[in-house]
Amino acid sequence: MPRSRNTQGAIFMSMAMAGFSSSDALSKSVISYMNAGEIIFIRGVFTSILVYLIARHLGALRSWRIVLKPIIILRVICEVLAAVFYITALGMMPIANASAILQSLPLVVTFGAAIFFREPVGWRRWSAILVGLLGVMIIIRPGPEGFTTAALLCVASVLVTAGRDLATRSIDPEIPSLMVTVITAMSVAFFGALLMPALGGWQPVSLTSLSHLLFASVLVLIGYQCVILAMRTGEVSFVAPFRYTSLIFSALLGVFFFAEVPDFWTLCGAAVVIASGLYTFYREAKRRVPPMAQESEPRSPV
Repeated sequence: MPRSRNTQGAIFMSMAMAGFSSSDALSKSVISYMNAGEIIFIRGVFTSILVYLIARHLGALRSWRIVLKPIIILRVICEVLAAVFYITALGMMPIANASAILQSLPLVVTFGAAIFFREPVGWRRWSAILVGLLGVMIIIRPGPEGFTTAALLCVASVLVTAGRDLATRSIDPEIPSLMVTVITAMSVAFFGALLMPALGGWQPVSLTSLSHLLFASVLVLIGYQCVILAMRTGEVSFVAPFRYTSLIFSALLGVFFFAEVPDFWTLCGAAVVIASGLYTFYREAKRRVPPMAQESEPRSPV
């Protein structure tokens, strides 16, 4: 059975979250040996080289004047600002609180899609997104002390990240996704280089750490490409909630590589997130059934 564009977009988004989560796990394994700016820079350089070579091989490169297109500039600015706001917030508040606020992104993206793209968002889909967000809150269980000035920076990160995703949706379909990924990766690497001196400067890199970051850059590349494909394939309001799957991937990576066993509430929250995603798939499948087909289905004698 051929997949709908929404289903394809959901798969791409889930793959992106798997790639980003795995890359974050590899970055976490070297965070004690170098600062975040150095990690972002090295990973960004590797990713830029890889995606550039792939794009060149596939003939996906276009004139660098594309960078001057307003929608591309907007996307790059949003990408950089999201990192600046989020990293600054992490230095001022518990990571659990920051993560909880960041998981409101699907709601913001869905709202933006409804406002700017006039995408139909019914109450059932809104309900599924809200239930998924509830599952996230059960997992994170943030305390009220985290909602301070730092929380406002985190909210700003959510807003500009949503702007990035909506800008991605607005990019001319004639511009290859790989070209957008090249521009993104190079921008992130440049930002990492700017951030590095403020975080302690360059630290010696071991061969093991370098190999971890090389593998992480491959996963980041997969994440970048898949999230772009997701936002350009399916309806934003349908695809966005599948960002919640990052929690599932992160939990599994924590168990197998960092011996971080989820507690009861984490498992309950994950179950809620999974249930909301399955319900969203169910609604999409039901929506695809033609009305005549639904009417022709045999009715229960009761």
